[in-house]
Amino acid sequence: MAEAALRVDKVAMHFGGLVAISDMTFVVGEGEIVSLIGPNGAGKTTAFNVVTGFLTPTHGEVSYRGQVLTGLKPQQIASLGLVRTFQRTSVFPNDTVYQNVVIGLHRRGKATLLSSILGLPGARQSEAASRREAVQLIEWIGLGRRAHDLAGSLSYGEQRLVGVAVALAAEPSMLLLDEPVSGMNASETHTFVQLIRKLRDRGITILLVEHDMPMVMSVSDRIVVLNYGRIIAEGPPDAIRNDPAVIEAYLGQGVKHA
Repeated sequence: MAEAALRVDKVAMHFGGLVAISDMTFVVGEGEIVSLIGPNGAGKTTAFNVVTGFLTPTHGEVSYRGQVLTGLKPQQIASLGLVRTFQRTSVFPNDTVYQNVVIGLHRRGKATLLSSILGLPGARQSEAASRREAVQLIEWIGLGRRAHDLAGSLSYGEQRLVGVAVALAAEPSMLLLDEPVSGMNASETHTFVQLIRKLRDRGITILLVEHDMPMVMSVSDRIVVLNYGRIIAEGPPDAIRNDPAVIEAYLGQGVKHA
């Protein structure tokens, strides 16, 4: 496996008497596509929230490229290059695709509010650079022809692509994608799978939570399987597909034939 980018070490998450995650340990290597799967309630989204700082674990530690993340706020973690998307689309529906991406770029902009109001040279240069980068990102995700359409007028799959472009505006070195193809049709899912591979080719490490098993099996280098907050299997797709514990946990959900 490649050098570790993300390390999750003996993490537990308790909510009162409920154990959402118990002693979870796994690694995501630099440049890998790793999927975190499991039945509903297995602890997948809780794990994402712990890694990205939305929850502080009861026990254990998360680190990224040697930097301990535990105790940091989500924006601090994002500034280290670890950025997540969410299950629901988070675009501004009444703004254009282009405007959505420019908003994402402004979040990392160096120009101050005062310099922008006064139209100082540095602010103007920063604005021009943001406009150019927004166009490039939109073209890269394949939505160049929709750049000036309202984001709310796009299909669900296209809105998810816009969400990725906004995430890319933060210059991530690792993306956490939370059920990115949920609700997509087959064509949209295929397009998104191609995008995930392009992201990896761009040098971005990916941790994915998803229920679409054929998609997971086709795109993942390794898969980590959670059940009732515990890791019950970990390995390449072929090993996971034939693992008896995984088949039992997903009884009736098609993993064996995915």
